[in-house]
Amino acid sequence: MCSILLDLGRGGFVFRAPSGAQYPRASAAGAQSGFDCRDQEENSSHLSTQTLSTSLGVQGRAGYRPSLMTRETRVTFKPVFAAAMAGATLLTAACAGSGGSTNEDVAYVARDVETLYSEAKSRLDNGNTRLAAALFDETERQHPYSPWARRAQLMSAFSYYVAQDYNAAISSAQRFLSIHPGNKDAPYAYYLIALSYYEQISDVSRDQSITEQARVALREVDRRFPTSEYAADARLKLDLVNDHLAGKDMEIGRHYQRNGQWLAATLRFQNVVNEYETTSHTPEALYRLTESSLALGVPSEAVKYAAVLGANYPGSKWYKKAFDLLQEYAPGATAS
Repeated sequence: MCSILLDLGRGGFVFRAPSGAQYPRASAAGAQSGFDCRDQEENSSHLSTQTLSTSLGVQGRAGYRPSLMTRETRVTFKPVFAAAMAGATLLTAACAGSGGSTNEDVAYVARDVETLYSEAKSRLDNGNTRLAAALFDETERQHPYSPWARRAQLMSAFSYYVAQDYNAAISSAQRFLSIHPGNKDAPYAYYLIALSYYEQISDVSRDQSITEQARVALREVDRRFPTSEYAADARLKLDLVNDHLAGKDMEIGRHYQRNGQWLAATLRFQNVVNEYETTSHTPEALYRLTESSLALGVPSEAVKYAAVLGANYPGSKWYKKAFDLLQEYAPGATAS
């Protein structure tokens, strides 16, 4: 199993394979209320893959180059057939040019597994992550029963993640887990899926379905591998995700209050208190529940929420505001 160096400092931590290869870097910084919880993280896609082949078993040879189709093959063609082949070559070259690679890179060529894997690793080292992912996929396709295919599946997911193609990274990692659920690298595959969702979290003013998926994936990492270093970071990110989701509910609840929809607002604030009670939004949610209860004509409920607020956050500005509110609008009310 990959050994991991964990440093929850400002710089995040780096996953290291036994030979020193580096896996994705993820920072421990998190979200502020109302903002993208990834704003304070370092760019997790800035990686070094210098020794990645060594960690996954590539034994390079000095002066060794992958065997590719050359342009030096001399064959005599009939005029019509030669013209057709020239057109096909131009079309293939145009397609390859649109992807930023050469014709040899994208054309199907039956190659041995070491050649394909070495070429993919070389592309990854040079920062051409999308082509590297395609070559890792090709390694698996041409040699599905080779031990290299298993390594190529996970490296394909890794390459897509670095390329910020998170949906493809999730798909590749899930395929790896479906075929090799008990593999020693399964914890990393689960974590890579969680990271791929986490990197797509948007501002609280937008839909938070991806944030919910990130929450589920991070919980899965913690549930399956609670003693792993991946779980330690997953728990940290889970706190940040919960704070983000609570911020979304608070935003919606305040909107309902502004429109006089007090019952709908109450339901949102109750969800914050019940589901995200450890987040930074709980004191305000209790104050907003005090407000909504008074507006609905239920002062006894307002007193109850204010009492909970005072017991748990006695020094909070929200408790002072709740106390002043009760003194003004329900001075003699008691909790039911």
